[in-house]
Amino acid sequence: MADADLPLLQRFFEENPQYHLAVQAAPPGPNAAQEEFDSVPPSDWRFDKKWLLRFADAEGGMIGMADLIENLFVDGVWHIGLFIIARRLHGTGRPWYDALESWLRGQGCAWIRLGVVAGNSRAERFWQNCGYREVRKRLAVPMGEQKNDVRVMVKPLAGGSLREYLSAVARDRPE
Repeated sequence: MADADLPLLQRFFEENPQYHLAVQAAPPGPNAAQEEFDSVPPSDWRFDKKWLLRFADAEGGMIGMADLIENLFVDGVWHIGLFIIARRLHGTGRPWYDALESWLRGQGCAWIRLGVVAGNSRAERFWQNCGYREVRKRLAVPMGEQKNDVRVMVKPLAGGSLREYLSAVARDRPE
């Protein structure tokens, strides 16, 4: 997505507020799309690029989005910051995720990393069914109007063991 897509992304967030309500305890604000465009990891985290991808239906309408960070901490580790499929399509998100994973493989991604809010059972089940494994928990992470416990999960795309991942990404080692 590019700056010209901000109104489309804002409308998508407003039409599909479930993520914001569950994770931030409030609907998306009037600047949610701009905030998503502008958000990047902390300045002391190494990364190469932030990507915002849009999923479209046959008519070109936006039905989903993904926020990705390329080469977070080390080469080959990509982070999914956000993956939302339109509410009307809930329960059918797996093909969209599979397409995203295939694209990531083509980009040279060796590991996918993400954080899922503990207690968001639908999201937790989705990511587990996609093959992700928890490596640690981060407690009381500020998100909007509330603090959430976050399960950090990873999935290898190029073989590799969790031991290898944790050797490369010290931040995700269990406490």
